[in-house]
Amino acid sequence: MRNIALALTLATVTPLLAQPSSPYRITHTYTIGGDGSWDYIVPDPPNHRLFIGRQNRVMVVDENNGTLLGEVTGIQGAHGTAVAASSGHGFATSGNDQAVVMFDLNTFAVLGRVHAAEDADAIIYDGPSNRVFTFNGDAHSSTVIDPRRGTLITNIALGGKPEYGAPAGDGKVYANLTDTSEVVEIDAKSATVARRWSTAPCKQPVAMAIDTAHHRLFSGCRSGVLAISDYQAGNVVATVPIGTGVDGAAYDAASGDAFASNADGTLTVIHQDAPDQYRVVQTLETPQGARNMGLDPTNHRVFVVSAKFGPPPASGRGRGPVLPGSFTLMVIER
Repeated sequence: MRNIALALTLATVTPLLAQPSSPYRITHTYTIGGDGSWDYIVPDPPNHRLFIGRQNRVMVVDENNGTLLGEVTGIQGAHGTAVAASSGHGFATSGNDQAVVMFDLNTFAVLGRVHAAEDADAIIYDGPSNRVFTFNGDAHSSTVIDPRRGTLITNIALGGKPEYGAPAGDGKVYANLTDTSEVVEIDAKSATVARRWSTAPCKQPVAMAIDTAHHRLFSGCRSGVLAISDYQAGNVVATVPIGTGVDGAAYDAASGDAFASNADGTLTVIHQDAPDQYRVVQTLETPQGARNMGLDPTNHRVFVVSAKFGPPPASGRGRGPVLPGSFTLMVIER
C-alpha cells in the first residue's frame, strides 16, 4: 500500500514539474510621447530607470510608472547610452557629429563632449577596466573613453562594422561585426583585438547579450536566427530561429531565458536547457517596429517601445514620421 501511495504521489507531482512556466505578457503600457525616432533602451537596474535614445536627446524614464524623469539634450543622432555609476557619469553617442556626450547621472546635465568616429552607435561600460567603449559602425572601430575625466584614450580598429556589444566582467569586451558576420573579442585594458570568430550560419549579427556564468554570447542575426557562442572556445555552439528585423537581445540568468526583439512585431523567448541546448518557448506578439528592448535583471522585466507612424515618404522608402504623442513604453513580464 505504501508503494502504491508513493507511485500515485510521483504520478501527480511529475506532470506539475514538467509543465512550462507561465508565459510572458505585456503587463503595463505607458504613453510617453515626444517627437522623433528611437534606438537603444538601456536599463539602469539599481535605480530602475531607462535611458532611451530619441534622435536629438536621451529620455530618462522611471520604469515603475513610465514617468519622464528628464532628458539629456544637445545630441545629434542619439543611439546608445552607457552608465558608469562609479564616476557618476553617463555617456550617450551622438552619431551625426561623431561624438559622445558625457552627462551627470543625477541631473542629466551635459558635462562635456568627446570626439569619437563616424557612425558612433552603441556604447557600453566595462567595470574591470573602468572604461567606456563605443562601437562606430561606418568607421569600423571602437572609441575608448576614460569615464572619470571624460577624455579619449584611443580608437581600436575592429576590421568590420560593429553593432552592439557586451562586457564579460573579466576584462574582455565582445562585439558583433555585422558586415563580416563575426564576433570580435577586445582586451579592455590593452585596448587591442584579441580574437575573432565566425557566427556562421548566422548572417548580419546585430543585437548581443551575454551569460557570464556559462560563458555564452547571444548574437541576434538579421538572417532570422539567434547564434549562441562559447566565448572561451570562440565558436558557435547552437542556433535557434527568431523573428525578422531583430535589433535587441537580452539574457536573464535567473530564469535561463534569452530574448530577441524583432521589427516584425514579435518577441522571441528562448530557454536555455543546458549551455549548448536551447529552444523557443514563446513568441509574444508586440507592436510592429518594437525591435529595441532592455532587461532589468533585478525584477526580470523586459521593456520594448513603439509608436504610430504617419504616411510613408513619397519615395516609398522608409517609415513615415512618428505621430505626436504616440511613443509608448511596454513592460513585459510573467
